[in-house]
Amino acid sequence: MSSLDAPILLVEDNPMDIDLTKRAFERRNLSNPLNIARDGEEALEWIGKWDGGEPRPVIILLDLKLPKIDGLEVLRRLKSHPVYRMIPVAVLTSSDEDRDIVSAYQLGVNSYIVKPVDFEKFLKVAEQIELYWVVYNHPPM
Repeated sequence: MSSLDAPILLVEDNPMDIDLTKRAFERRNLSNPLNIARDGEEALEWIGKWDGGEPRPVIILLDLKLPKIDGLEVLRRLKSHPVYRMIPVAVLTSSDEDRDIVSAYQLGVNSYIVKPVDFEKFLKVAEQIELYWVVYNHPPM
């Protein structure tokens, strides 16, 4: 499976942000399927699904402010997993607090993006995510 066919896992609890992300990717004609986890617990359930044969995502877009299990804990568990720690994780969050940024990088995040509020600016972010993480980057599959 190439990175152009692999899914993207969006870990996001805000329905409006989920819709915004879907619309941005649709507008860019992104062909990757978009899997959604609406809280940290659902995000971690994907580990079992991948173990069961579900395709691994080309990238995980992870919000930090999540119910049940917060995004930093999800990141910690993913990056401590012997196999799935190689999946690129980009934090996509509203938090621009230094402590969140530092914590995310200490835990092994690959990128930290503060969500733009404006839809047109968000489209630019979606375009950059697509170009870099889906088209140009070559993760182990």
